[in-house]
Amino acid sequence: MKKLGVILLLAVFIIINPTIFAQEKTPVLLDADTANEVDDAYALALILMEPSVEVLALNAAQWQNSHWSTPKSMEDSHRLNQMLLGVMNLNVKTNRGAAARMYDWGDRAQHSAAANEIIDRAEALKAGGHLNIIALGALTNVASAIFIKPEIAPKLKLYWLGSTYDFDKGVLQRNDFNCAMDQYALTHLLLSEVEMHIIPVNVASKMKFDYDETKTNLQNHFLGDFLLKIWDDHIDGGRMERTIWDLSIINAFLHPDWMEEVSIKTSKDNGGRNVFYYKNFDAEKMRNDFFDKIKVYKKPR
Repeated sequence: MKKLGVILLLAVFIIINPTIFAQEKTPVLLDADTANEVDDAYALALILMEPSVEVLALNAAQWQNSHWSTPKSMEDSHRLNQMLLGVMNLNVKTNRGAAARMYDWGDRAQHSAAANEIIDRAEALKAGGHLNIIALGALTNVASAIFIKPEIAPKLKLYWLGSTYDFDKGVLQRNDFNCAMDQYALTHLLLSEVEMHIIPVNVASKMKFDYDETKTNLQNHFLGDFLLKIWDDHIDGGRMERTIWDLSIINAFLHPDWMEEVSIKTSKDNGGRNVFYYKNFDAEKMRNDFFDKIKVYKKPR
């Protein structure tokens, strides 16, 4: 009888506290130039669907140095971020980021709500804690936060798609889009104590999507139709194949066991320190996983 009473008490406790045995979610802050290319929205949709992750905020990034930049590139990304969250019926904080790259001298930081979000989240961490950040574009917002508050650097764990890396020769180059949008931001982070996990574009380039296959898998689903419209409405919407670059770095965060990652020491002009580079991954597995998750995704009530 006493044992039965203990069981009933425990049952009542679980009913009153339904989250007591719930799986703890992994917090992450997202930073994306969503209106720039098609891949950002696809990658963001994947992590926003993930039940094991708590998205703390979604920051908008600029791509103002691009030859196809819009007059207000960050604002366009901020607006598209809100549209995506609306389609998915999600309540996630959105922040405007820098409107352009970091400055050349003096206070080089671009002060923004996005940079302040990073600072506030990092400063609120308990001793030994770290803030996960996934950046899908220029590193302006993250580097600006470090410039404003250098002491938060050891608290950040950054996942980023950018640069190229020759694993045979050990050469890091900055001739890709995300680097070109803010060269100084990358330099500032490489010279900092931020823990960096990077997938170079020469590795991420194999994350290919065929239009017909994508349409077959996404059409007639509220989120899939929205993502197809982003493909169709892009400035080069007639393409029958795209590289969905950012899906690879999202999966690196969600499924580190799907990735081959190595620690490399950068040259002195790139900080002379260890950073982590993703060397290989299974693109077909990631593509199929993405399609499967879209098909079963339902709007939260």
